Amino acid sequence: MSKTLLKVSGLKVAYGGIQAVKGVSFEVQEGELVSLIGANGAGKTTTLKAVTATLPAASGSIEYLGQPVKGQGAWDLVKQGLVMVPEGRGVFARMTITENLQMGAYVRNDKEIEADIDKVFAIFPRLKERRAQLAGTMSGGEQQMLAMGRALMARPKVLLLDEPSMGLSPMMVDKIFEVVADIHSRGTTVLLVEQNASRALGLADRGYVMDSGEVTMTGPAKQLLADPKVRAAYLGD
Repeated sequence: MSKTLLKVSGLKVAYGGIQAVKGVSFEVQEGELVSLIGANGAGKTTTLKAVTATLPAASGSIEYLGQPVKGQGAWDLVKQGLVMVPEGRGVFARMTITENLQMGAYVRNDKEIEADIDKVFAIFPRLKERRAQLAGTMSGGEQQMLAMGRALMARPKVLLLDEPSMGLSPMMVDKIFEVVADIHSRGTTVLLVEQNASRALGLADRGYVMDSGEVTMTGPAKQLLADPKVRAAYLGD
């Protein structure tokens, strides 16, 4: 029987008097790739920020590894393997690629960090070629690769990806989704937040559709991908 790694129940999040997330519930099982799709402004990023304790929840519950997230800091959750690649990448612009990857391992105290950097370079050969380059001088797609590589350095049990394809060229989008599939195939559980519904559901085991701060549909990814309502709203059919 699958183990639930992340469980969100009745989550509400507000910015001042504006309720951005209105009672969202979802869960992620060990080994799954789950997609959370929706238009810009649906509340997807706000949801991830609450899950990772970088934004307070107004009400509801969030459990990771069977324990409440409330009362824990983002630092604590990263140490336990709940790791997010934020929207906008957030690389350390004045640090090199290698230094950014080392920062991803900041919560670790073991002797395998250099070996894991080599593993990241195997996934992203372009980063290896430019390992001494300052992150701020890289293209958007290269920075996305670096942000994902940095997250992998924390050895995530659940990897949260917030809009990894946003603003990238079609060729780079192909590469990013190829890497997401590869990371998942290596055993990492993934929660993928995306506006690109077709690509996200194409990779996922299950999906949730968010609209105006609420989950409006859920089900197996293939089923959602074929649903006329989803196709009309998100796939242009």
